[in-house]
Amino acid sequence: MKRHPKSPYFKAGGLVYLPRMFDKMRLHLAGELPEDYHELRGKGMDGRACAYLRIGYEEVLSLVKEGLTDEELTQWCLENGRPLNDVDILIWNDFMTKRGCHESDSAVTELLEKFKAESGLSQRDDIQTFFDYFEADEGRDSQESTQ
Repeated sequence: MKRHPKSPYFKAGGLVYLPRMFDKMRLHLAGELPEDYHELRGKGMDGRACAYLRIGYEEVLSLVKEGLTDEELTQWCLENGRPLNDVDILIWNDFMTKRGCHESDSAVTELLEKFKAESGLSQRDDIQTFFDYFEADEGRDSQESTQ
């Protein structure tokens, strides 16, 4: 059975999105990740997360295959990537939760609008960020998804 990954608002080590990336890896390995997620595996926000942490996507995937928990994976990322302080975490969380809203790069806004159109959500003006989009597209109320 195919199922959607965790909300992007969930945190591990104080960082939003990481549990979602780990969950997408697990779902893919189990054959449960919906097909429309496959093209951007390791790219898009997954790629940004890995680049920000300075870790390799395939390295993390190999640890997911070993059965590590979100907490263990996050600890590995922080120990083997770049060290993060509270300001680094704040910057990451603010960047990710606002991605797509009032972007200086029009390609990012166009991509969000494309995703909304493909999901039949073009009329939803309340969807301003990619996190908003994920929540709506996956049938969650973003107010209920925060951890």
